[in-house]
Amino acid sequence: MFSTVAFLKVIQGSSSGQVLALTGGKVVLGRHPSCQIVLDNASVSRQHAQIVEDDGIFLVEDLHSRNGTQVNRQSIRGRTELREGDEIRVCDYAFVFMRKASGPSIPVTADSRIFAGPAGVEISPSAAGNLAGSDQDLPAAAESLKNSAVLASMSAGSSEQGLRLNIRPEAKLRAILEISMALGKVVKLADMLPVILKSLFKIFPQADSGFVLLKDNNSDTLRVRASHTRRPEDDDVPVSMTVVRQAMESGQAILSADVGDDRRFQSSESLAEMQLRSLMCTPLIDTSGRALGVLQLSTLDISQPFNSDDLDLLVSVGAQAGLAVENGAMHESLLKQRDFDRDMEIAAQVQLSFLPSTAPVVAGYEFADYYEAAQSIGGDYFDYVRIPDGRLAVVIGDVSGKGIPAALLMARLHASCRYHLFSASSAEGALTSLNFEMSDSGLGYRFITLSIAILDPTRHEIQLASAGHLPPIVRRPGRRSEFVGVRESGMPLGVMADQKYDSFIIRLEPNDAVIFYTDGITEALNPSSQLFAKERVRTVIDEGPESVEELVPKLIDAVETFREGRSQRDDICVTALRRTH
Repeated sequence: MFSTVAFLKVIQGSSSGQVLALTGGKVVLGRHPSCQIVLDNASVSRQHAQIVEDDGIFLVEDLHSRNGTQVNRQSIRGRTELREGDEIRVCDYAFVFMRKASGPSIPVTADSRIFAGPAGVEISPSAAGNLAGSDQDLPAAAESLKNSAVLASMSAGSSEQGLRLNIRPEAKLRAILEISMALGKVVKLADMLPVILKSLFKIFPQADSGFVLLKDNNSDTLRVRASHTRRPEDDDVPVSMTVVRQAMESGQAILSADVGDDRRFQSSESLAEMQLRSLMCTPLIDTSGRALGVLQLSTLDISQPFNSDDLDLLVSVGAQAGLAVENGAMHESLLKQRDFDRDMEIAAQVQLSFLPSTAPVVAGYEFADYYEAAQSIGGDYFDYVRIPDGRLAVVIGDVSGKGIPAALLMARLHASCRYHLFSASSAEGALTSLNFEMSDSGLGYRFITLSIAILDPTRHEIQLASAGHLPPIVRRPGRRSEFVGVRESGMPLGVMADQKYDSFIIRLEPNDAVIFYTDGITEALNPSSQLFAKERVRTVIDEGPESVEELVPKLIDAVETFREGRSQRDDICVTALRRTH
């Protein structure tokens, strides 16, 4: 949590004048809905920048965004201290950093979302969710099937039954009120189902046992999710799948006044062994008419059998219980999704911490880079590693696949690559030993493409070794850019343990540039399913600005324009260097 409160005032954007209070946790600005301040603009990166507090000092950091972050009209790299009145610009949005706010403000915490879009700034998702669902019509319940040949049955569809006040209205209203009040106090499904059963035992004094049986979402297996008995010494609640299946398949509630004399159940050995005398079973139907499970009550006392009025009452309660079960399941699903999203946010922050926060400073050279995962986390990787002898290694890689498995392997690659670069004296030596480690690690069908380029800034040359990675592009003034290292490239890491890698030298003259990239660039698709391809990359580089700090954003913009709104299929990573003199 922030120990010191600060504020951002929107001075440019659709919500100009709005004041946002930085009151908790790390605040991320970006286009993705997981960000605390969501900036709804295509030019904003999904996770564009973040503001953190360190012992009362607030720092802003660009998160390798495509179009950069500015403080007082100056682009920043790494963390930059914020002072009173500093102007922060993120594409078309501008904020002023303040220590005090003169008017009301919206708190921005780690658990909140502030949406800054065309309609203004709104707190979400709760408010947005309430509005979105306010005028939607619920689908009608499923059409009733033909009555099954049991003593009595009736349709359990919630929209058809209503409260059926023509039969025992006072009991029905009391039951519905009691169930409603009980359910209003709980939201978890595990807490909700026992409440329903206990309330029914008050309404039906003759009931000896009851249960709620629901489908498992993953396997459609029926499981008892709650049970209740009036006899504490008897823990076994009788469950007959004969009755359950008939109720769920037909969508009909079932009543048997005397199970022993009911011809439809005489072939059921399990019912005979249970010695039940009377039972009621109603399917729990969701708003789409799908049977979620059943609610059943049974009695051992033949002198107090259930009757048709009882069944009618149970159907009405079951209709409400079905909706409660559906809402409870949705609530649990939302909680799980929220926890998952939060874990993914943390994982994304951890992964970003593996990547360089600032470009290296080397006399006579400039560097630029860009990184964006297709999902919250990804498998692309780049790094700058200073070698003790004064050289600098530029590393770029791509783990096969996307998401969590690729990200975990990327984290291991980050540590292993640095170790082997310090242990070996050459790019090919580091690549060979790294491949042996990865091949011996049991990666299965996964592999890694990787390029290691070691820059010697005194000799102005690059030693390049590649493990199946896309060939870098070398641009020299007055010439057509060229792909290099195609013939010298070896197999990807993890394919062959005994693979030996070769390297070659790229000599750099003033204004020569080398651009490395992953296949998220070349395999970007437009709406016609055409690939961006390597030749378009070369064309953009040939026609692009001299400075790589301007060239890399130009390349990313070209890919975005080419996609014409089609979603990003793969992780994107670009890193480039240029000899300035």
